[in-house]
Amino acid sequence: MDPSLDPALKIAEFLLQIKAVKLSPRKPYTWASGWKSPIYCDNRKTLSHPSIRTYIRQQFVHIINSEFGRPEMIAGVATGGIAHGALVAHDLGLPFLYVRSSSKEHGMKNTVEGDITTGRSVVVVEDLVSTGRSSLNAVLALREAGLEVKGMTAVFTYGFEEARKAFAAAKVKLFTLTNYSILLDQALRSDYINEKDLPALNEWRKDPSNWNRPVEPATTSK
Repeated sequence: MDPSLDPALKIAEFLLQIKAVKLSPRKPYTWASGWKSPIYCDNRKTLSHPSIRTYIRQQFVHIINSEFGRPEMIAGVATGGIAHGALVAHDLGLPFLYVRSSSKEHGMKNTVEGDITTGRSVVVVEDLVSTGRSSLNAVLALREAGLEVKGMTAVFTYGFEEARKAFAAAKVKLFTLTNYSILLDQALRSDYINEKDLPALNEWRKDPSNWNRPVEPATTSK
């Protein structure tokens, strides 16, 4: 298959081209959690590129129509999912709201921002799914506000087993535009990485919290 005809490969190539995703298995990044990681992802960069932003919006709309049917509202997850969600809602002619990472400390102390009386069923738009915790916290907030969450769509996921189990337990359908495996495939096709990089990149996803840690010497008793 021509990679340019596969939307998931095309989006993976976009992310690599604009450095929204960076792969560095030999000089890992350190996440806020302290995890060492061979990948850094900032999908907010896609918003600065009109043609890529438009293509992502079109793919979101396609997934929503084909997988969820027409919802009554679109919700974006703060902060990365807000702009994408608003663009999708505009395209579909639907009301939009967004979910804060935590409730405001003043005023109405809202977690969900928007007029929830304009609809009951909602599809959630995210930019990135890692462990799934923050994404599913947004789903919980929407459900507590009395909305029916039909599912979630995101630009990218690392595909952690932890996230898969969490979404299954929460009974939330997740569809992403591209994912870690497809990104590695496209990175290999475009010579962004080589075959020697693949073992480290694949090992990271299996156990990200312990990847690249020095092995402690075994203790012996005397």
